[in-house]
Amino acid sequence: MFTKLVLPDIQELIEKKYFKSVKNIFLQLPPQDISDLINKLDENFTELVFRLVPKDKTADVFSELEPSVQEYILKHFVDSEIKSLLSELDPDDRTELFEDMPGIFTQKLISYLSPEDRKEALELLGFPEDSVGRLMTPDYVAVKSDWTVAKALEHIKRFGRDAETINMIYVVDDKWKLLDDIPIRRFILAESNKKVEEIMDYSVIFINAYEDQEEAYKLIKKYNLTVLPVVDKEGILLGIITVDDIIDVNEEEVTEDFQKASAIAPTEESYNTTSAMLLYRKRIGWLLILLVTDFFSSSIIAHYESAIKAVIALAFFIPVLIDSGGNIAAQSSTLIIRSLATGELSIRNWFNVVKKELLIGLMIGISLGLILYIRGFFWRGGPTIGMVVGLSMVAITIWSNLLGSLLPILLTKLKLDPAVISSPLLTTVVDSTGLLIYFTLAGLVFHLS
Repeated sequence: MFTKLVLPDIQELIEKKYFKSVKNIFLQLPPQDISDLINKLDENFTELVFRLVPKDKTADVFSELEPSVQEYILKHFVDSEIKSLLSELDPDDRTELFEDMPGIFTQKLISYLSPEDRKEALELLGFPEDSVGRLMTPDYVAVKSDWTVAKALEHIKRFGRDAETINMIYVVDDKWKLLDDIPIRRFILAESNKKVEEIMDYSVIFINAYEDQEEAYKLIKKYNLTVLPVVDKEGILLGIITVDDIIDVNEEEVTEDFQKASAIAPTEESYNTTSAMLLYRKRIGWLLILLVTDFFSSSIIAHYESAIKAVIALAFFIPVLIDSGGNIAAQSSTLIIRSLATGELSIRNWFNVVKKELLIGLMIGISLGLILYIRGFFWRGGPTIGMVVGLSMVAITIWSNLLGSLLPILLTKLKLDPAVISSPLLTTVVDSTGLLIYFTLAGLVFHLS
């Protein structure tokens, strides 16, 4: 809402060349709002407006921009400006930038870094995509367990300025193995002559650098953390992840899951900055797959053409049955996928899921089947038709409920994203199988060949 209100004023000031007024506005705005404004500006104004951002906000504003906007700005900067901007970015923001840029452009950007920053960037980029290592920053403060509190505080004062956060101080041994994390408050309140090991409780929560970023989100949420240390397989402290980084990751994951659930290939760009052609490519692939899958439903109806001709009333209930099956499957899959994502449900509990969903499916099926039986009895076909459509509804409901709940668990077991079982894809599968159930029952009752 704020951006919508301010954006027209900013555009008008730029067009009138009142650049000082724009700079004054930016002095009052937080980096996130400035980034939001620049993301929505016409591309022709992007570079100019970014140069009006106050120096102390430049890095924070740049890190929040859309990848395409970042690339446009960097391509219009001279070498010295790029070097300055890259040096001001936090290592984790710099890594994210390199990931989003084309490969050749990334190599060029890395060449602008100092030897120390270049080594750091290459180490961060060496971790798998979506791993914790890609998200962490090595800007933290660590102390030794045999130091006094006074010595540790001196160290914190000296190196804390460049740290991502000093809310938590990390204790390491001579090989840099993580021993503990201690809140800064405990250092301040402790006697200065005490050893650091005397104020340790050895209850540190940490994560491996090769773990998926979603695991970091689960840990931070579960233990209500603001920062999470990252270690390698030997327990060596490599970096930290802060809660603001995790919030960004979680937002991206939720957006990606929503896109997958709607049968859209995920895109990192916002809707406003994504071209029509890219959105077409992201959508058309799944739609073609769904179209081909729908042919199975058409083939099943064609196969039972003689049955439909013999008992024409059967055709009247096809939309109700297959739509209900799709809706039920979508409901159960949504519940299971969300429970898996939040850690509330483990794949080890699959049998409990089967028992619960069988019961739920039976209850829903009886409720809907009774209504459909009454509809068939009084509206079309009489008691026999009513029985067929009622029993079909019960069977389709149980099957759809099980399918919608077990497929996400199976995909998770196979290390695949359960969001792939999107509502359109699941609905299409349920449509075909639901028709088979319906016509099989009808064939048994009416003795149709």
